[in-house]
Amino acid sequence: MELRCTAQRECRLLGILRRELQLSSGLIKRLKWQNALFVNGEPAHTDRLIVPGDAVTVLLDEQQEGFPAEPLPLSILYEDEWLIALDKPPGQLVHPSPQRNEGTLANALLYHYETTGQRCGIHPVTRLDRDTFGVVLAAKSAYVHAKLCDMLRAGEIGKTYHAAVFGTPEQDSGVIELPVYKLGGGSLLRVVDARGQYAKTEYRVLQRCADTALLALHPITGRTHQLRLHCLASGFPILGDPQYCSSASKAYSDAAGLVSQQLCAVCLRLRHPITDQLLLLQSRQRVILPEESP
Repeated sequence: MELRCTAQRECRLLGILRRELQLSSGLIKRLKWQNALFVNGEPAHTDRLIVPGDAVTVLLDEQQEGFPAEPLPLSILYEDEWLIALDKPPGQLVHPSPQRNEGTLANALLYHYETTGQRCGIHPVTRLDRDTFGVVLAAKSAYVHAKLCDMLRAGEIGKTYHAAVFGTPEQDSGVIELPVYKLGGGSLLRVVDARGQYAKTEYRVLQRCADTALLALHPITGRTHQLRLHCLASGFPILGDPQYCSSASKAYSDAAGLVSQQLCAVCLRLRHPITDQLLLLQSRQRVILPEESP
């Protein structure tokens, strides 16, 4: 994978890398030691004097990953030379952990890259819990990953989730603003607590049933477990969620045979960080709402 540009001004190569190509200092340092910088086809150092018309090329080949490639099922929603969008199933981790480095979405993606001859890295941009399913966006290089993460922090990547919940909100739409606080003692769970980080979720009711509802959720902030916790705290926990549930929602989920939380990342909307093309990335999966509308 390469970045190319033609110089329009006189400066050092470092200036082109930082200003025109918008590379981070850390990435520039790594590329320098990898001899990945070229001017007019010749290797160059960052202090090389650049004049208008010079062709600058940066090689963005990635380092080898520290986990194995595996021939696992992989549902690709979109792919180009810069990024890829995948449709993650429930029950699968996005990335290996110290406790488990096999069977994840990243293992399957690495196998896809190797079998298609792509020298890409694994850089998830949007992450989902093990049992949340739907669209996962990943960059193929550290350069594109940094751009997408900046867009994510700036609110330039729109996310829509669908959730089947136990209970029905009083209003057809609304906003949930409750702080998310991580419990101590090694627990991964979150609670609503004034000591936590500000979190905001917009919701809209898509379908109402006697005891359940289908919601569209738009996370304005991106706190861990935010949607699951906000739904529970607002009186309509997500069906099938074994952690953020009430006794009534758990009993209903068990009776309906729901073994994983019914939360799906159904859509991502963003401008392509390189081409500026508008991307609408949609999952092919749907949540389960056991109850029929009355």
